[in-house]
Amino acid sequence: MHVDILAIGAHPDDIELGCGGTLAKHVALGHTVGLVDLTRGEMGSRGTVLERDAEAVNAAQILGATFRVNLDMPDGRLVNDFDSQQRIIELVRAHRPRIVLCNAPRDRHPDHGVASAMVVEACFRAGLHKWESVGEDGQPQDPFRPEHVYHYIQFYDLQADFTVDISDFIDAKMASLTAHTSQFYQEGSDGPETVISSKWFWDSLTARTAEWGRVMGVAHAEGFIAPRRLGVDSLFSLR
Repeated sequence: MHVDILAIGAHPDDIELGCGGTLAKHVALGHTVGLVDLTRGEMGSRGTVLERDAEAVNAAQILGATFRVNLDMPDGRLVNDFDSQQRIIELVRAHRPRIVLCNAPRDRHPDHGVASAMVVEACFRAGLHKWESVGEDGQPQDPFRPEHVYHYIQFYDLQADFTVDISDFIDAKMASLTAHTSQFYQEGSDGPETVISSKWFWDSLTARTAEWGRVMGVAHAEGFIAPRRLGVDSLFSLR
């Protein structure tokens, strides 16, 4: 199944944190979206693997994703090697997305930076004609390289190269995060308190989208990093 956008995250809630509103918006605009989690978040302080699997499914439905898959790589021990890249190459060639979204190049969790480099390199190698891969049907896959790879921003306050207006989709973003009930702030919830389960972190999410939105003159926005210089058709394409 081909999709317009393939969003990839190291952990089951990374995508929702970084670009949930943008994905919901593009689904509403008629684009197709696929989600890929590299790990099952099994090293997280809160929630079991089965709980997190179910939460990820619920969040994907809220965002309107066509599918969500998990590559079951080791949480906390991601390695950017050829074997790991090969699995992403196979997904990219199978789903042929025009745009790939992935973790920021550096972040508080070490897995995020590793995942970022892994995806960027895999997307390049997916376009090499002599790089071999086999699909689920056992047949050799044709080379394919996405038009763009962009990085969403999570914990660190990184400089965004561009922002996307998600004013009408902030509720969808927050609902997709609420679906991850084991991970984020819930009044009276059990389990050890972590950075992301704290109330201040939860409140900071909309504070950040509001700040990005303020700068571009809208209520809420999400920020992205582009590996190369961006271009537009005309000055009137800019907000």
